[in-house]
Formats: sequence, structure tokens, C-alpha cells
Amino acid sequence: MESRPNNPEKSRRIGAAKAFVDTHLAAGRVAFPMPEFMQASGLSSVAAKFQLLRLGRAVVRVTPRQAFYLIVAPEHRAMGAPPPAWWLQDYFHWLGRPYYLALQSAAGVYGSNPQALQVTQVMTDRPIRPLTVGRTQVRFFVKTGIQRTPTQALDQAYAPLTVSTPEATAFDLIRYSAKIGGIERAAETIGPMLPALRVRELRAVLELEWEAPATQRLGFVLDALGSQKLARTVRDWLPERPAKVPLSPQRGDRGGIPLNHRWMVLNNSRELNP
Repeated sequence: MESRPNNPEKSRRIGAAKAFVDTHLAAGRVAFPMPEFMQASGLSSVAAKFQLLRLGRAVVRVTPRQAFYLIVAPEHRAMGAPPPAWWLQDYFHWLGRPYYLALQSAAGVYGSNPQALQVTQVMTDRPIRPLTVGRTQVRFFVKTGIQRTPTQALDQAYAPLTVSTPEATAFDLIRYSAKIGGIERAAETIGPMLPALRVRELRAVLELEWEAPATQRLGFVLDALGSQKLARTVRDWLPERPAKVPLSPQRGDRGGIPLNHRWMVLNNSRELNP
């Protein structure tokens, strides 16, 4: 029987997923959306999904609902996913949303690791459900007006990554303290960051955020941590007599709580005291 002629197009498409993944890894990329793979390979949606499935643990989806994939190199198979810092930029570019590495995750960039953090914390502009990919977890926080927060690119990173500046990170830690373990945890995280904080940049953050209660709490914490220069910068920004605020907003009754007159803060913490 005469053999059929080879189909060059079909031959080209066999193994397209592995070739695509290998090319991405060689270029230092560990993430891609399905349309990018389909366009590069010429495969249909069904064929593309089938080929990716055949790669097994080498490729995973961030969620069953999203056609965004992560490439898991052998050294990351135990975790089930590459580090979030390697793919967050690509993920948010695909979503078309602003973001930055935030809070305790950002503080870790600036030398503050008071407790081992198992979850990567990311700020964005609208709610996103937490992601769990393998043993990797990402938690999202929402910030209105996120574009005004000072950020910078992370130096010497494996992949592009946007992170809040040290001063913006300190402010966020106070503002979101109730969601990260309380005001004491925020202060514990800010402490090791103090050498990275600059007066001019801190005042710029206060001007951009324009949020007196959080600023009062930040000043109180800086005072308690012994950073008089930074605390003075915060106090100079505040009005002469701001309204009273509790140090920890989530802690019930304010009766009988001592008032710190410099900051007009009701000190309902058992650990912090300027």
C-alpha cells in the first residue's frame, strides 16, 4: 500500500506545547495566557488544552476559571508553582489591572522578616479571590486610588516586579494593620525597615494619601519605635489638634483607654507606648 505523504503542518504542531514552554523558560518567562500559546502554535483551543494537559505537572493553571498558565520547572515541582514574584507582572498585565507587591511581602524586600510569611501579599484596585497554586498562596488587598501610591521596580529580580517604596509600605502596614494581624504586627514589621525610610519620601506619601487617622497611628508607632526624626516629620504634617482615634480600630470599647496627647491616639495596645 502506498504510504500517505507526510503532513508538514501536522508534524509542526506535534509537540508544540513542549517547544513553547521550553522557549519561554529559556527567555526567563514562567507564565502565559492561553491565547498567546494558541497564536504561537496555530492550535485550536481544544488541541491547545490537550497538549498542555499532556505536559502534566510542568504546566498548571492559576485557577480553573482563568486561562492563564504557569510553567513549573523541575526545581519548583515540590512547591507546585514558580515563585509569585516571577509571574505577578505577567498575570496583572494579562488582567489589565494595576498592582504592587505590598505590606509584609514588600517589607521583606527591605530587610524586614520578623516572622516567616507563607502568603505573598499584593495590592490591587478591585477584589480578587486568593490564589492557591500548589503550595503557593497569594492574597490580594484592595486600595482605592492605587495609582497614587509610590512604587518602584524591584532591583535584581528574576522577572519585572513592582513593589511599594519603603515609605508607602510603612503607611500601608498601618492602614491595613487589622488585616495582617494587628497594630503590634505592623509595628514589628516596620521596625527593621526604619533605616530604609527617608523623611522627604515619607512626607510625600502623607501628602498623597491624605488620611489623618492612619497618619496619627503611623506617627505613634514611629514614636514608640524610637524614630524621632521620622515621627517629627509625621507630626509636622498633621493639624495642631487632630481628632481622637484609637490605635487599634477593631478593638471595641474606648472607655478608660489612655490618650496620647501628642498624636491624639487612644492607646488600646498592650505592647506599644512612646
